[in-house]
Amino acid sequence: MNPFDLTGRLAVVTGAKRGIGFAMAAALAAAGADVIGVSASLDPVSSEIADRVRALGREFTGYRVDFAQRDEVIAFAQGLAEAERPVDILVNNAGTIKRAPAAEHPLDWFDEVLEVDLTSGFVLSQILGRRMLEAGHGRVIFTASLLSFQGGINVPGYTAAKSGVAGLVKALSNEWASRGVTVNGIAPGYIATDNTQALQDDPARSQSILERIPAGRWGRADDLAGATVFLASEAAAYVTGAILPVDGGWLGR
Repeated sequence: MNPFDLTGRLAVVTGAKRGIGFAMAAALAAAGADVIGVSASLDPVSSEIADRVRALGREFTGYRVDFAQRDEVIAFAQGLAEAERPVDILVNNAGTIKRAPAAEHPLDWFDEVLEVDLTSGFVLSQILGRRMLEAGHGRVIFTASLLSFQGGINVPGYTAAKSGVAGLVKALSNEWASRGVTVNGIAPGYIATDNTQALQDDPARSQSILERIPAGRWGRADDLAGATVFLASEAAAYVTGAILPVDGGWLGR
C-alpha cells in the first residue's frame, strides 16, 4: 500500500484560490483527495483551482467565505459538519497581512488579521474536529509562518496571529492525538506570492532576505506540496503537534 495515497479522502482547503492554498489543494488532489476549496473571493462556479482539481480526476466544490466575518465561518463549518460525507482533512490556510509600524498600527487591522489568520482556523477546527473525533480519524493542518518563531518587522498583528497558530497546533494536538486526529502546522519560508509582494518589490529588503536563505532562492508555492500531502497521509500517522518549516534553510541560519 502507498502510505501517501489519499484516494477516497475529502479535504477542505481555505485560501485555495491562489498561492500556497492553490498549491496545497492541487497537491492533495494529485494524491487522490476530493477537494472543497474556500476563499473570500473564490467564484464557487468557475475557477482555476476547480479546473486543476477536476483535471486531476477529482471532485471539486467551491465556496466563497469571508474569514473576517465570524458568523460566515461558523455557518460554513456547520454546513460541512452536517453534510452526509465527512471531512477527513482540514487545511487552515486562509490568511491576510497588514503592514505598518507597531506604534502606528491601526487596531482594526490588528483585529482583522487575528480573526482571519487565527480565530477562523480555530472555529473550523473546533466544528469539523468534533466529527473527526467521533470517527476516530482526521488530519488538521495549519499554515503557520517563520513569524511563528520570529518577530518580523511592521507586522505585529500577523506575528501575533502566527505565533498563536503555533500554540493552537500544540493545544489541539494534546487533546486530540489519542483519539486519532493529528494536528500539525507548516511554516513556509519566504514564498513568492501576493502576500510577500511588498518585500519582493523592495530591492534592498528582497536582497537581504535572499542572502540569508541557504537554498539561494525565494520559495515557490509548489514547494509546499510535498509537506501538505505528507501531513495529510497515513505516512504521518505518528506526527502531531509539530510545525514543519519549508523555508530553504532559513531557520537553520
